[in-house]
Amino acid sequence: MRPVPATVITGFLGAGKTSLVRHLLGRADGRRLAVIVNEFGELGIDRELLLGCGDAACGEEDIVELANGCICCTVAEDFLPTLTRLLDRTAPPEHILIETSGLALPKPLVQAFAWPEIRTRTTVDGVLTVIDSAAVAAGRFADDPDAVARQRAADPALAHDNPLEEVFTDQLACADLVILNKTDLIGPGRLSVLCHEIEARLRPGVKLVTARDGRLPSEVALGLAAAAEDDLAGRPSLHDLEADHDHDDFESFVVESGPVHDDAAFLSRLRAMIDMHDVLRVKGFLHRPGRDRRQVVQAVGGRVQHHYDRSWRAGEKRETRLVVIGKKGLDRMAIRSALGAAGG
Repeated sequence: MRPVPATVITGFLGAGKTSLVRHLLGRADGRRLAVIVNEFGELGIDRELLLGCGDAACGEEDIVELANGCICCTVAEDFLPTLTRLLDRTAPPEHILIETSGLALPKPLVQAFAWPEIRTRTTVDGVLTVIDSAAVAAGRFADDPDAVARQRAADPALAHDNPLEEVFTDQLACADLVILNKTDLIGPGRLSVLCHEIEARLRPGVKLVTARDGRLPSEVALGLAAAAEDDLAGRPSLHDLEADHDHDDFESFVVESGPVHDDAAFLSRLRAMIDMHDVLRVKGFLHRPGRDRRQVVQAVGGRVQHHYDRSWRAGEKRETRLVVIGKKGLDRMAIRSALGAAGG
């Protein structure tokens, strides 16, 4: 039997990975697709977003969530058994999409496909790295790793660690295709410059494409036949020499509050909170009394988007729950107070 192709979809927090997955599911053209989605934190949001897309391809049994930590750190414990169960189905998927957490390093996941348990049964069709063009254009990842390395070599006492830049660099280094998403949020001149800057950081042969709202034809995103697990040496990582990889630089927690009667006031407080505490990412659902559908909220930095995705199910608890992600040291009490106060 031919190995089942798997596509690893990586990219930083809020880059548009889930939007890309939803788009690919909606254009499956009869193919049996399965999705493994990984969250950083204790509350899974992305699986719920995929199940709420209203498409027949979003079946509950085909969308599997791994919420026990970052997928790159729990390969043996969680990922390999989950992948094996999908492959052992009577009718296994014809293609598997793997959406990593925004803080995951893709290379440890690609390495897992070389393990004897699955070596002949599946292959990494390609690693897709999704980039939030507006965030990068705003200087979110503006550090120069080469300049930092030169400074460290000149003075070992200098400390210039930037965990955001390290994650971003590793995600680019492992990519077979880079998707510069949300291009509608920046002007054409800045977009052209940004494309040149990113292309200069890519391995030979890696292509860069642009997209809006994660919309990319499946014939572009799938079928790359990269066999990435056989090309590990060509995908250098800043963390190759580390025995373990952790996420001590980041933290995630859940905020629960009451029903939101005034969503404009809530979103205004949300933006103010993000700005005050330098929060990287917020995502979750709002309970709007009198509304039959739940409201989805997604925030990347100060950009906040919201929409209604699906009706509340019979017997489902209607509540406001948000995941907050940021660098270590967030003032959880102040953030909970700000968001909870907005629920009235």
